[in-house]
Amino acid sequence: MININIGNELKAINPTMALGVLECKVKNTEFDKKLWNEIDTLTLQIRNTLTPDAIKEHPQIAATRRMYADCGKDPSRYRPSAEALMRRLVKGNNLYQINTLVDLVNLVSMRSGYSIGGFDADKIEGDVEAGIGREGEPYNGIGRGPLNIACLPVLRDAHSGFGTPTSDEERTAMSLETTHLLMVINAYDGENILPDILQYSERLLKEYADATEIEKKIVK
Repeated sequence: MININIGNELKAINPTMALGVLECKVKNTEFDKKLWNEIDTLTLQIRNTLTPDAIKEHPQIAATRRMYADCGKDPSRYRPSAEALMRRLVKGNNLYQINTLVDLVNLVSMRSGYSIGGFDADKIEGDVEAGIGREGEPYNGIGRGPLNIACLPVLRDAHSGFGTPTSDEERTAMSLETTHLLMVINAYDGENILPDILQYSERLLKEYADATEIEKKIVK
């Protein structure tokens, strides 16, 4: 597996944080109707049970928002992706349909409340460390363009930052040509439910992306 560690800078802020990591070989597709049936079911559940204020109080989302504040970032201006997805649904808008791997990661994120990075692992260079974004650090968020990642938790490889809980970077984005997936689950409330979320992710990846050579671990 790709070697991933949590840097001392983040550990000092949140000693109990953990990363759920899943790496596998996959076959991506443009659209999977059965996967979207699962997304539609969860969409209805979220709309029927949550409000924008309730979303902020969701335990995993609240933990991510606290982490942003502790790092020096305003979580209401730079929303964690799980919160942004759920708020979109509660407002009556539908999710964007991108491709099966992206849609699947979004489903896991909404089910768990965790902001999750999904990356083309073949585009990652060397080891990975979770750290904090620096002022002026270049970063092009997917669908967002240049993103100020200063004071955001960020995943870096030997090249540059490529993943934050707000938006992943274009350089390592998943496409229809992606055959090697890396998922990173940002658990700022500790590791307690990560085994269940990793197992759920594995089930979806086997069913909808023909996943093989699956490896999972929890990084603390």
